[in-house]
Amino acid sequence: MKLSDIKIAYFLGIGGIGMSAIARYFKAIGIEVHGYDKTRNDFTIQLEKEGFIIHYDQDPGAIPTQVITGRRGIVIYTPAIPKDHSEFIFLQSKYVKLYKRAEILGMISRDSYTIAVAGTHGKTTTSCMIAHILNECGINFTAFLGGVSSNFHTNYFHRQDGISLRQQPVMVVEADEFDRSFLHLSPDIAIITSTDADHLDIYGVAEEVKQSFQEFADRMRENGVLIMNDQLDLHGNEMVFRYGTKDSSEARYDNIEISGHKFHFTYHFKEISARVLIGLPGFHNVENATAAITACLSLGAPLDKIIAACATFKGVKRRFDYVIETEKYVVIDDYAHHPTELKACIRSVRQLYPDKKLTGIFQPHLYSRTRDFADGFAEALDMLDECWLLDIYPARELPIEGINTEFLALKMKRTPLLMAKENVIRKLEEGKPELLVILGAGDIDQLVKPIQNAYAQDC
Repeated sequence: MKLSDIKIAYFLGIGGIGMSAIARYFKAIGIEVHGYDKTRNDFTIQLEKEGFIIHYDQDPGAIPTQVITGRRGIVIYTPAIPKDHSEFIFLQSKYVKLYKRAEILGMISRDSYTIAVAGTHGKTTTSCMIAHILNECGINFTAFLGGVSSNFHTNYFHRQDGISLRQQPVMVVEADEFDRSFLHLSPDIAIITSTDADHLDIYGVAEEVKQSFQEFADRMRENGVLIMNDQLDLHGNEMVFRYGTKDSSEARYDNIEISGHKFHFTYHFKEISARVLIGLPGFHNVENATAAITACLSLGAPLDKIIAACATFKGVKRRFDYVIETEKYVVIDDYAHHPTELKACIRSVRQLYPDKKLTGIFQPHLYSRTRDFADGFAEALDMLDECWLLDIYPARELPIEGINTEFLALKMKRTPLLMAKENVIRKLEEGKPELLVILGAGDIDQLVKPIQNAYAQDC
């Protein structure tokens, strides 16, 4: 199938961050886009404003006829769509070919010079940073991002009025390990930030997660460049650059200094040694920046413009995102939903505000993840002075007997405050924490605006 033959597309789960980026790409190249999502929220409302036709009830009758009859139509679905979804069942009954989001991303990238960022942590920030750097360098590219870039205010970005560094179009893509999706990609430059165990509902055991990343590394194109965290022991068939703090690493960072909320460090690569300022906090973001800089240098971007771009990078929505920042109050919103991510976020907040009491609101994501990493979650949440623990967000899962917030609370040394999401604002009215971090990947983002409004009354 050639995408140039497609005239109409239907997305099952169009509101997903990865799905909506592809939908935006389709619309940009002239394909009529329709879609379903279960929830009408700020994200899907924005898509509607951009001209996408979206409905929110399971209704096979809302699916365009051209898609069902196969006349130059295509259906793309997210793995998060349950198999008992009425539209999914209907399309199968009509023998309509259904494409996973990852398959389509593989098709789009087939004729592009592809920079793919993989890893269980850090891939969204790193891919957004690469996209920002390339844009500031005036380089033509297309980006499919796993979050909303605070510089672009979107998860899809295309530039064609600059310079071209390759004969093929350059594409930046977040390579998702969920459901082994990234194995549809064959990158020219690949970054692997981490291979921590995650998605064990898909992989079963941690070793299978690591093996999938090795398979991703093995899919590099000829003369490709693999940029890999120096804590990993994967191998590459092509050129490999390790990055981190080890003296043996080809790309290395050291001499970290914190000024305000910004981090300065020295970047070393080959004969290069340069001082870098990144426009967002966090030791983990120094690491992400090191990977991003190395990728952009490997592409051929100029060092001076790369360094200048790092200083103006604003980050990603819901990745260490400042909601309130005054002398009296600080509220930070972060997508962290794995113990390693929680520890990195909390550690960075502690470093920036060592004398303030730190309160965190955490919404666990998935019953299986809560079960599989309960000890790690408890250890991370015990780093808070006070923890408000919300109910588990189920996403695609059915409940697992015995796995709930009480189960997680019993693992913790500090006693958390268990509460329903709808009671958070009421709790804030009793007294607002001076330093608050909002944590989780479910629908806890719906609390961000109300929390911001609650604080604004005292700011």
